Amino acid sequence: MANSIETFPFPFTKDQYEYTNNSSQLNPVRCVEVTGDYNSEIQLKRKLIEEHPERCYRSFRHSIEGQWEILKLLFHEIATYEPDHFTFERRGKEYRFQNLILGEEERFIDRDLSSIDSEPFDLAGRHVQEDLILMGDREGTLFLDAGQLCFPSNWSLAFAFGLDFKSIHTPVPRINQTGFIEKVERFIKRIRPGTAWERNNWSVTITNKLDTPLETYSEWGRSRLKVTEENVEDLLHLRVEIQRLYRLPLTNDVLFTIHTYLLSLKDMATNNEWLTRFFKNVETLTDDIAEYKGISLYKKPLMNYFEQKVKKD
Repeated sequence: MANSIETFPFPFTKDQYEYTNNSSQLNPVRCVEVTGDYNSEIQLKRKLIEEHPERCYRSFRHSIEGQWEILKLLFHEIATYEPDHFTFERRGKEYRFQNLILGEEERFIDRDLSSIDSEPFDLAGRHVQEDLILMGDREGTLFLDAGQLCFPSNWSLAFAFGLDFKSIHTPVPRINQTGFIEKVERFIKRIRPGTAWERNNWSVTITNKLDTPLETYSEWGRSRLKVTEENVEDLLHLRVEIQRLYRLPLTNDVLFTIHTYLLSLKDMATNNEWLTRFFKNVETLTDDIAEYKGISLYKKPLMNYFEQKVKKD
């Protein structure tokens, strides 16, 4: 399910890889985006939720207040910025949300779980393309209190559920030893209520699948062993996550949204500037980062491809 090169958020601004926070404040405040892939991605999310509920959704009971706040926030946001496709209004005690793309309507009474068929966070996630994470801010740190995660990049909601921020990021190379993770957590904890920040994160995958959870690594991970210099252009996809953080004004929880984009190497090769910059970033990766980003097993054929392609163009 690769995106077109015209709309792809190419992540590289420099010719050398750097591990940075790269966050910028959003004005206007936005937590989610609606793209041309909306219908197909929503249908895929719902299919995964129905088939793998234990993998795609987790929540603690104490997150319900934050869930209600997020449900109203996201419905109001997409109705405001996409008025041709969504509406959201309140009539007395009842709220009504219309998804005109899917021809669906949701009616609910605020804080009344009996008025909806699923938890508020789950309901919100079924109408937006992003994966959603609710981080509770308490006891001096952040905890993963709820999540609807359908398109993870080699991690598991079931494993991370309930963990604190630092523990969740333990697999990332050097992040704990350098103190970087503490710096990022302090940054998040300083986000003011009602404000949103955005950063991007990139990796590569030998598949056009959005859903690559840790639980199914045995299915998609083996494709890394099949890469050759001849087929790498067809198999490899650059994966970019646009990650947004929003501090909820009422509960003080943090909403973390993840919008995933894929671009095939074949399509990237039509833009020599992008291909060259991608090549230089991969070339400067340290071994541990290359391993973490899933490149080590096929870095040699990939670099051989780059050397031939970039030199020719």
